[in-house]
Amino acid sequence: MALKQVSSNKCFEGFQKVFEHDSAELKCKMKFGIYLPPKAETGKCPVLYWLSGLTCTEQNFITKAAFQQAAAEHGLIVVAPDTSPRGCNIEGEDESWDFGTGAGFYVDATEDPWKTNYRMYSYIKDELPKLINANFPTDPERMSIFGHSMGGHGALILALKNPGKYKSVSAFAPICNPIQCQWGKKALGGYLGPDASKWEAYDATQLVKSYSGPRLDILIDQGKDDQFLSAGQLLPDNFIAACTERKVPVVFRLQQAGYDHSYFFIASFINDHIKHHAKYLNA
Repeated sequence: MALKQVSSNKCFEGFQKVFEHDSAELKCKMKFGIYLPPKAETGKCPVLYWLSGLTCTEQNFITKAAFQQAAAEHGLIVVAPDTSPRGCNIEGEDESWDFGTGAGFYVDATEDPWKTNYRMYSYIKDELPKLINANFPTDPERMSIFGHSMGGHGALILALKNPGKYKSVSAFAPICNPIQCQWGKKALGGYLGPDASKWEAYDATQLVKSYSGPRLDILIDQGKDDQFLSAGQLLPDNFIAACTERKVPVVFRLQQAGYDHSYFFIASFINDHIKHHAKYLNA
């Protein structure tokens, strides 16, 4: 599958690049950011996938999160894909910020008119890793995933639905229980239809209740002054309760007053997350 390089910038002796490709899964052109640490010039590196939140593209994380120095130090390739298909000419795809373009929710849609293109779950799980492994010096056996908000939801469900695929998982302010919040009800109802029982397959709080794979140490950071936490969109307490019941290890850090939902919050704690993943990826 042909990759077209869109940009390349040297950063901490490695390179932050952006590529474009034609996605077979999403049936449109897709972009992803990839950070190649200095170590990638001489050997294979583990890969850490980042999933961004609502309204984001591949640019938000690579320009705002300040992760590159830690990734260079730990020898991690970091891949940041877009959050949805783009330009599919679906009626209504650009009508709202929390559904359609920029809001793929990391599910495989089953409803018309979304089901042909909106297959972000399969894109992240299968197509993108195959593409990355075929074109970059990766170790396919060492792969982890993390994300923010909608992307935190995506990271958690991908890790929980595919036991053993990812060495570790972490999230910033994830949407933990989408079947119970307005964002989730709108997106899952639109992509998967009105039968709420089908939504549970993409809800981390539901999935962890039946998780039976290898030990998965989960790290979650949440800002105390996150406006979406107080609005009841994130619901981390429900996820923590389910993890505790199932004895799934989760470190939940409620960061002090003033930390919100922004990339300033992410940049403040990104090094801890890179270190968390490096512990498992470089073991």
